[in-house]
Amino acid sequence: MTEKTIEKGPKLADPIEASYEVSTQEMIVRSHKLGIETIFDRAVNMKPCNIGIQGICCKNCAMGPCRLPLPKGGIEGEDTRKGLCGATANTIAARNFARMVAVGAAAHSDHGRCVAEVFMAAAKKETNAYRIKDTQKLIAIAPHLNVATTVEVDGVKQQRDIDEIALEVAEAALNEWGKSSGELLYLKRAPQPLQDIWNKEGVNPRNIDREIVEIMHRTHMGVDQDYKNLIKQCTRASLADGWGGSMLATDLQDVLFGTPTPLQSEANLGIMKKDHVNIIVHGHEPVLSEVIVAVAQSQEMLDYAKTKGAKGIQLGGICCTANEMLQRHGIPTAGNFLQQEMAIITGACDAMVVDIQCVMQNLANVAKCFHTHLITTHPIARMEQDNVIHIEFNEHYALEDATRIVKMAIDNFQNRGADVMIPQHKATQIAGFGVESIEYHLGGTFRGTYYTLNDNIINGRIRGIAGVVGCNNARSRHNEMHIKVIKELIKNDVIVLTTGCDGITAAIHGLLTPEAGQVYCGPGLAEICETVGIPPVLHLGSCVDNSRILLAATEVVKAGGLGKTIADLPAAGSAPEWMSEKAISIGQYFVTSGVYTVFGGTFPTSGAPVFHNYLSKELEKIYGGMWDLKTDPIEHAWAMINHIDKKRKELGIDKARERVLMDMADRQALEG
Repeated sequence: MTEKTIEKGPKLADPIEASYEVSTQEMIVRSHKLGIETIFDRAVNMKPCNIGIQGICCKNCAMGPCRLPLPKGGIEGEDTRKGLCGATANTIAARNFARMVAVGAAAHSDHGRCVAEVFMAAAKKETNAYRIKDTQKLIAIAPHLNVATTVEVDGVKQQRDIDEIALEVAEAALNEWGKSSGELLYLKRAPQPLQDIWNKEGVNPRNIDREIVEIMHRTHMGVDQDYKNLIKQCTRASLADGWGGSMLATDLQDVLFGTPTPLQSEANLGIMKKDHVNIIVHGHEPVLSEVIVAVAQSQEMLDYAKTKGAKGIQLGGICCTANEMLQRHGIPTAGNFLQQEMAIITGACDAMVVDIQCVMQNLANVAKCFHTHLITTHPIARMEQDNVIHIEFNEHYALEDATRIVKMAIDNFQNRGADVMIPQHKATQIAGFGVESIEYHLGGTFRGTYYTLNDNIINGRIRGIAGVVGCNNARSRHNEMHIKVIKELIKNDVIVLTTGCDGITAAIHGLLTPEAGQVYCGPGLAEICETVGIPPVLHLGSCVDNSRILLAATEVVKAGGLGKTIADLPAAGSAPEWMSEKAISIGQYFVTSGVYTVFGGTFPTSGAPVFHNYLSKELEKIYGGMWDLKTDPIEHAWAMINHIDKKRKELGIDKARERVLMDMADRQALEG
């Protein structure tokens, strides 16, 4: 596409209106000068379907699509809208919502299956690219999968062989996807009152795959036509994701690749280097990127890069593959979802290696304008364009595959044109937090416990906890909702746990350093950040690592003083710029785990008021959590803060308390 045709054709995105972030604005300007269309331009020219966005268009059979727009002025009295088969707006919206949950759960859980298969190969020692790195984490998760870690010999308990434990864990984990009887084993990790609710409602997942398949069956034409019954199945599938596939993915990745610990790195497009080979890894599965990191950092590859005129190799990441490389190796993050095209538009990207999820097909069109090799690596995620190279990943030949990819990028360095523009914007970040490291930071090796966190919530230094997660959405100003919501929360002493693209966004805007506490936080949270040396926003990893937030919340419950289950906590969840079906599955498992969950933008049930009310009001009576929608960032944050304050009042901790310096006798009395 030439600059001339763009000027006479579609409208161009205004860089300032399109993005809240400076380097992205610079790349949008550059794309216009080069005549390259990006997602920001397409968002200006393609408007969303107003009926579809409300969830009231059914295309589940060939008699449709049946469109059920809301009457002008809204519904007054009985809602008489029906599709050809008689399906009501509630049924149609519930079916569409359920299918979003199914796809989202399938995406995360299929990721988990891939990790489990690689874990099995490592346990069987069928690959030289992977081994068990964190035996302590392996021993910690084994009992949750009913795998014994000790054996009794002559009346004395002894540690079992690690290889035996690993193999049994691999077998038990893989069985969770398709076992013929029983329930998911990891459900027992939730607080008991929450388990009791799931048991009472009959929503315990039987296995991961079955719940996803059953949604697809139920939403076929003429099957389930009761929105309440459909939501029960949504709950099963989403819990199979959050307390199943995603949680297993996180745990098995930790065992295979190492449990993350806090480390320092950088974020934004400015991490790319003009005199280095730049390899950008994008997607959501770390099984290949782990090996690419090892190969790219090898002396052999560094020496080879120098023979091609480069000073070294700069790895960077986009989306959750970025977060996986960041939290274990300190590899800098180049950008979030809406910055993927921008990384190529710099002209400095020698190879972009993609795996699964959130990869735009338009990357191929942008890559045609530059020397960039676009390399797909997964059998289920290929592109039709002829300039895309496919190197299919196989865990048994991972080193060979990674070496081929890195060499291809190095060889391409010499083909780079002179027109290179790397934005000079990047920020320092501290990332790699998790359930274990949060405990350590609060008490060290001597007194590692969540009680310290609970104590500071009870005494009011910390008002509450917020999980702010999720994607970017080109229908809103890039990054703005994320940052304004987070800043309003931490200004009011709410500590934030983040994952996914929200974590990358927070890093880019300087919120992932301890120093940010003094700049942006209220006095209580600022004091905690200074004393403990942590950022006010704790980056817990990729989007499957939302399971870390569930387990952190469970640890807060166990520590005592803040209720008996997750729904009792002064806590709330948020996805300010949500985009994918994964977000709906994540939201549903947080809601049905007892978390008040606020989304920004639009919500795919707004065209069916009765069903929408069921999600936003009635679910709270069952599970303790509910959905909400707030499009203004300050209102969004205050909806969360108000919920936190409500929970503080219910717990009786809403009054200011005198701060008492406790001696060892006081602490021992508490522990007793």
